[in-house]
Amino acid sequence: MNRQGNSAVLAQARRRDSLDKRQRVLEALAALERDGQKISHAAVARTAGVSTWLTYTEGIREHIHAARNRQIHTPATPPLPGSAPNPASLRAELDLAREEIKDLRQERDRLNNALRHQLGQQLDALHAPDLTSRIDELTRDNHQLADQLQQATEENTALRDRLTGLEDDIAAARTSLRRMIRTENTTAQ
Repeated sequence: MNRQGNSAVLAQARRRDSLDKRQRVLEALAALERDGQKISHAAVARTAGVSTWLTYTEGIREHIHAARNRQIHTPATPPLPGSAPNPASLRAELDLAREEIKDLRQERDRLNNALRHQLGQQLDALHAPDLTSRIDELTRDNHQLADQLQQATEENTALRDRLTGLEDDIAAARTSLRRMIRTENTTAQ
């Protein structure tokens, strides 16, 4: 068994593999630039046989941007008169453009989702103390309204009982008044 352990051997192999891939990317970039082909992250990745993700990493991305800038500022050789563009090269350029558009859309969607997530967290953090105090305030208001409802219900019950008593008193007074009127009418005749 080795002294460093398997993890050290694996880490060393990973470093060698990473350096090899980065070297292949730089060689592919030089070849694309030398051949006058359009330089894009997707084209470099395809030529080097690596993932597009690697071409966006720090240390590689800068080389690709520099090569693209050189390509933009270097005047292209004009096509010979009477020569038409090669359909295969046009198709290859179209495929490269489509792949780059797809990559850019994925990157845009990923960044939009990350931004939405971060904004949501910021909004939650900003409003958490406000929401807590608002919940406490609403709970107090709810208790006060429940107490007021209880008092109003008790007053309502008391007033109904009093109304019933007064209606009975009025009915008795009417009955008594009728008797009195009858008695007066019978004695007056």
